[in-house]
Formats: sequence, C-alpha cells, structure tokens
Amino acid sequence: MSSRRSTTDDHVAWLESLSPWPEEFGLGRMRRLLASLGDPQLAYPAIHVVGTNGKTSTTLMTAALLRDGGLRTGAYISPHVRGWGERIQIDGAEADIEAALERVRPHAAGATQFEVITAAAFAELAARGVEAAVVEAGLGGRLDATNVLDARVVVLTNVALEHTEVLGSTREEIAAEKLAVVSPGAVVVLGEREWEGAAVAAGASRVDVVSRSNLALAVAAAEAFLGREVDPSAAEAVRVPGRLEHRSERPLEIWDGAHNLAGIGYLLARLPTRRYVIVASVLTDKRPEEMLRALTPLGDTFVATTSGNARALPAEELAAVARPHFEHVEFEAEPAAAVARARSLAGPDGAVLVTGSLYLLAALSELG
Repeated sequence: MSSRRSTTDDHVAWLESLSPWPEEFGLGRMRRLLASLGDPQLAYPAIHVVGTNGKTSTTLMTAALLRDGGLRTGAYISPHVRGWGERIQIDGAEADIEAALERVRPHAAGATQFEVITAAAFAELAARGVEAAVVEAGLGGRLDATNVLDARVVVLTNVALEHTEVLGSTREEIAAEKLAVVSPGAVVVLGEREWEGAAVAAGASRVDVVSRSNLALAVAAAEAFLGREVDPSAAEAVRVPGRLEHRSERPLEIWDGAHNLAGIGYLLARLPTRRYVIVASVLTDKRPEEMLRALTPLGDTFVATTSGNARALPAEELAAVARPHFEHVEFEAEPAAAVARARSLAGPDGAVLVTGSLYLLAALSELG
C-alpha cells in the first residue's frame, strides 16, 4: 500500500473516531477552529441550503447551474453514501479528502466530527479558489456548524417534524431554527409559501416562492445569486447517490435514503409500481412507526437491519415495530446479509427497496 493511501486512511480513521454529536450545541468551537484556519468561509460568496428534505439534490443542482454560468464553484453536502470525499466537490469533482483533512487536523482539538469535515470543506474551497460555494446545512440552522457563512442567498426547501428534541416540537419552531441562517439583506428562496413572513422577519430583502421541485429551487437560487436567467438543462443531469438509485434489474433493486416521513412521501410518488421486499434501517428520532406505516403500500415483506449509526434502532427492535404493519417480517443485523435475504425473498423477477437511512446506504457502499 502506498504511503499516500496509508495517510488518507489515517486521516479518515481519525475523522471517524471523533464524536458526531457535541455535548452542547453551539458555534463557539466552530468559530475558533475557522479563525485558526484564517476564516476561509469568508473567501467566497455563498448560497446556504436548509430544510428537511431535498437539500443535497438542490445543493448539487444549484452548483451545476453556477458552474454552467461560468463560475468556479464549490459544493458541500452531507451525509455521504460512497465516501467522505463525496461531501466536498469542486466544479463537480470530489476534492482530495486527504489534503482537506490534513489542513484542519492540527487545529481541531475538541471539535466534533461534523465541525471538522465542515471546516475542512470551507478551507478546501478557499484553497481551490472557488468563486461561489453552495453549502448544505446539517442539522437545523441556527446552531449548525455551517451557520458561519454570510450567504447572499438562502434556500429553505421545506419543513417537516424532525430532530424535535433539538429544533422544536412544531413546524413553526423548526422553520425559525432553519431560517436563523439568514443574514440581513439576503434573498430567500422558499419551496413553501407559508414561511414567507418568517423569512422577512429573519432579515430577507426579497423572498422568492417557487414549487417544491428541487430543480425549481435550484434555478431560483442560481438566478438570485447571478442576477440573470440560467439554463435549467445544465442541472438536469445531476444524479445524487442513494436517491432513487437503480442498482440492478433482476431483481429490480432500488436504493433511496428516505430518512423521514416526508422523504417516504416523496419516494412513494416516484417508485415504479411493483410489490417490493423492503429492507430498512431507521434512526430512533425519525418516528419509525409512522415511517413503516407509510411504506406498507409498497409490499407485505419487510427485512429490518441497522446502519451502525449510534442512533439507529437495533434490527430486532425495528422488526418488532414492523410486525403490526407487514405480513412477513425478518431481521438481519448486518446490512449486506439483510439485502441478500431480501433478494432471495424477492426472486429474480421480484423487486427490492433499500431505504430508511442514508447511513444504511453508506454502510452498504463501504462493503462494495
């Protein structure tokens, strides 16, 4: 193994050893880390994408439109499916995750995993001389590590109940948390008209309301940023790993990381009409019973598994939640074994859906 590959593995292993959750939410650690790096997030203008669903697609489509408009463009997304490098992109290509982490590591004592990868992204975009950055928020907005940008455009895709223990128990409270990223004078692009007043109250100079289509949101964001019309076709080729991803035809196998009830609703309207064997892992804070109930129109066979994420329900517990809703329920703790079992149950002429968590898809991708 080359020394370069070994170094990469060391940096990624270090990143993965860090706590994904802070003992206390706040921006102090992030601001100190970025200050030690020279505040790279101030080196380029930005579009900030917040919301419950559709953030990654909207982020990558917006970046594609800015790139087509002639700008050297960076994008930051989370979580990943194929690998950590997927999160940091320059002109549509993954950045060098080794260099990005190496730059930040000496300054990162006490920082969380998400703070480190976010700081690495901001510093990498600055080092690569991007002229615009499109940044996807992680959790919420107000206390999210990405809320250090002075973004000239903010996109709020939609609002559904999620992370209620952190963001609030109502959609109104959650919307306020997400819109807290708005800087005075920013243009806000909304996928839901009901948040127009909240956006103005947060400091928006202008509010553009469009359909909830990710492409429509991306077009509006890019046009607000550039001050001119863009060609939507430049974003139509964007494909996001783990979103309606066809993995095979015999059996038909589709991966979609729908991770909450709103995501399941989006998925249901777009799947080919088949009876599926469903494989899923669900995080404990994502209203698992409601998610499973929503999946019942797709089939009567369910294989519970777990992604390995600390917040994921153990496979046996998820199976217990599923039994009232599905005729046939099994559980396999190992994701690869769960998918293999689903393929066997479906047979070559059947269909398999792998869903419920992007962390599940990431775990499967790591296994090849």
